[in-house]
Amino acid sequence: MPDTHCLRPDGKQLHCYIAEPSGDVKGNIVVVQEWWGLNDHIRSLCDRFAASGYRALAPDLYHGQVATTRDEATHNYSKLNWDEAINQDLAGSVATLRSKGGKVAVTGFCMGGAVTILAAISLPIDAALPFYGIPPSADASQIKCPVQAHFAVHDDWCTPDKVDELENALQRAGVKYEMHRYDAHHAFMNATRSEVFDSKCSEL
Repeated sequence: MPDTHCLRPDGKQLHCYIAEPSGDVKGNIVVVQEWWGLNDHIRSLCDRFAASGYRALAPDLYHGQVATTRDEATHNYSKLNWDEAINQDLAGSVATLRSKGGKVAVTGFCMGGAVTILAAISLPIDAALPFYGIPPSADASQIKCPVQAHFAVHDDWCTPDKVDELENALQRAGVKYEMHRYDAHHAFMNATRSEVFDSKCSEL
């Protein structure tokens, strides 16, 4: 499955990774990176979606930078232009998949989970599936698509209280949603991090 490029609304090319199903395509999904960048873990998740019949595309929000240490990840995360990430990188990714036909969902992990919620507010997508990520400020009443959210009970970033606040906001806004909570730690889907990976929860 190759690396590729998609066209942003401003006309610039964006590096992405795309995984195509071997048979019929059930739908399309944009996969948004953790704060580490577009690394092998995110590529493997795209491949996993493709194996289940979904065309998966992961945009490179760090534009070539991949962190291997927490200091590097913190540095790259601090430099992220969130407006550009949503309205250029994500918008271009969604448009690229939409042009291929079928519905388009967005999912993301950690930082990507927060980006996913913002995409549900700003972009024309059919579903949002955030994993253990909540943006610092977001008006849930503006979410325009169904949400299926996945959070860990043992999480110092997306704490249970913050997840409760998000769920209450979704309820008040009348957003169609599912909220899944796992007896696991933050980043439980990341098989490259043995200290938090939970194989049972990651298969649910």
